[in-house]
Amino acid sequence: MNAAIDWLANGLLGLTWWQLVIYTLVTTHITIASVTIFLHRSQAHRAMDLHRIPSHFFRFWLWLGTGMVTKEWVAIHRKHHAKCETVDDPHSPQTRGIDTVLWRGSELYREEAKNPETVAKFGHGTPDDWIERNLYTKHSVLGVSLMLILDVLLFGAAGLAVWAVQMAWIPVTAAGVINGIGHYWGYRNFEAPDSSTNISPWGVLIGGEELHNNHHTYPTSAKFSVKKYEFDIGWVYISLMQKVGWATVKKVPPKLVLGAIKPVADEKTLEALIANRYEVMARYGRELKLACKAEIESLKAKGQDRSLLKSARRWMHRDEERVPAHVRTQVAAVRAAHPALDKMMTMREELRQMWLNTNQSREQLAADLQAWCRRAEESGIEALRQFSYKLRAAHA
Repeated sequence: MNAAIDWLANGLLGLTWWQLVIYTLVTTHITIASVTIFLHRSQAHRAMDLHRIPSHFFRFWLWLGTGMVTKEWVAIHRKHHAKCETVDDPHSPQTRGIDTVLWRGSELYREEAKNPETVAKFGHGTPDDWIERNLYTKHSVLGVSLMLILDVLLFGAAGLAVWAVQMAWIPVTAAGVINGIGHYWGYRNFEAPDSSTNISPWGVLIGGEELHNNHHTYPTSAKFSVKKYEFDIGWVYISLMQKVGWATVKKVPPKLVLGAIKPVADEKTLEALIANRYEVMARYGRELKLACKAEIESLKAKGQDRSLLKSARRWMHRDEERVPAHVRTQVAAVRAAHPALDKMMTMREELRQMWLNTNQSREQLAADLQAWCRRAEESGIEALRQFSYKLRAAHA
């Protein structure tokens, strides 16, 4: 009797509370690493190939720790990218509300997983071997049940709490935080064609998934960090697996290469700009911010009101469709009062339209780029002139 009570209280290992905490953090981190490396980067986006050893480990661990079916998860995520922030997006806070996605994200996942059309259309190319069909998919609940039994055997009654945290980790962090906050709040490096944000520059707790704007900008990249100050722990693990031959990376974010300034922008220049269009627009945005800051300092020196410009400056480098309706009047007023900023915003949109205009030939687009550079250099605005030089120095 006493032995049974002792086992119920301490389990087979008899760990202290802090050892239980460490165990829980380690196992949940393995789970998030399995999601970001195997399900997300390897399976959903084919950004990398995994050796059969880590691939089978991740599949087994996800079966134990989440009960998620690979084909279902991949299909739902691919649909999210294909239908991003439309009514068909399975979990967009823009259409369903932030509270719904943040607190009911796992319910949205389970609901979409029952849609056979989604799974059939977007779930292609996922594992379909014997163990997938007869164990991982057919008996998905068995894995999490075995994890529960294991936790209780090892830790006694405390194992129930450990198991509860393990089971809640992905629904809270991935289904709730990433799908919700990652499209609602944070900073943006790039003007991706959606509202994706980077929740934090340090992607550790959620395996690098915190860098969600970077991911939506370069969805087929195996590496999520882009800036020098950003950290993607998932990429650290992938790099280590590369060293031992367990991973083959197919794609990483492109880098804009600047060389000698060409006399005129040509088709090679155009090719480099299109390949690095998000970085080009991010650099243009920084120039626009600096010009705006200079205008604010000028108003300050003259003792004039700066409030309108300060309130509008955060939106001046954004695509027009991404500017909230309630601030568009403020932006228009700033443009009317500051011709240099208006010129820069106008030419920003003209530059963006070059890679959006798919009806023009390469020759015509190259000619348009040459004309853009000429107007920029003749505008009398130093920031535009210098930016044009950088464009003419771009190499594919």
